[in-house]
Amino acid sequence: MPSIELRIDNYENYFVNESFKTLRTNLQFCGSEYKVIDITSCDASEGKTTVSLMLSKALSDINKKVIYVDCDLRKSVISSNYSNARSVKGLSEYLTGLAQKEEVICSTQFENFDVIVSGPHCPNPVEVMMGDRFVELLKSLKEEYDYVIIDTPPLGLVIDSAVIAKFCDAAVMVISAGRIRYRQAKNTKAQLEKSGCKILGAVLNFSGKRGDTYYKKYYKRTYGKGYYTDYYEGGVS
Repeated sequence: MPSIELRIDNYENYFVNESFKTLRTNLQFCGSEYKVIDITSCDASEGKTTVSLMLSKALSDINKKVIYVDCDLRKSVISSNYSNARSVKGLSEYLTGLAQKEEVICSTQFENFDVIVSGPHCPNPVEVMMGDRFVELLKSLKEEYDYVIIDTPPLGLVIDSAVIAKFCDAAVMVISAGRIRYRQAKNTKAQLEKSGCKILGAVLNFSGKRGDTYYKKYYKRTYGKGYYTDYYEGGVS
């Protein structure tokens, strides 16, 4: 199995860790049947990748076997910003038949935490995601791991996440407080619902900023009891 080293900002910060322990606990309370989780957002730079990685790390900390799958075949930042993974094969190579599953699953420096990076940018990501190889991959990963965390492109920009959500057990939206408008979040949520994937809730990011109360109110109105809040305060990329 190839090995890479992940770079996760602030993962040793006490308050950040406590926030993600809360998110981890809420996810577990949703039920053990939710193993393959689609993580998406409305727009770019809302902290979706950091939330996905931190959630994966938090789950691995309690001896859950976790794999993070980078499904952003258009503009992934994992290889450049979060790891030394430029030399390993990734998801796009597996989906196009250029690599086997064993070649794309990478171990990390964290116990119980494996990764599949996106690989080279793909000119037709939606088409390859709808192929049999992607379905077979998720099925086998679900059997081998306790949780499969799927990091998908922003649904407010491209349709990829809704396509991927069809094959997932549930979805979580990452929303940037003070930046994403109510209508924008509502439209993204509606698009995700069309896939038939259950939405467990939303992670409100940058929640320590001014105007926090206003955003909490309207996201709670949108997401109801499944609403998650205050998991990661401060700036992320």
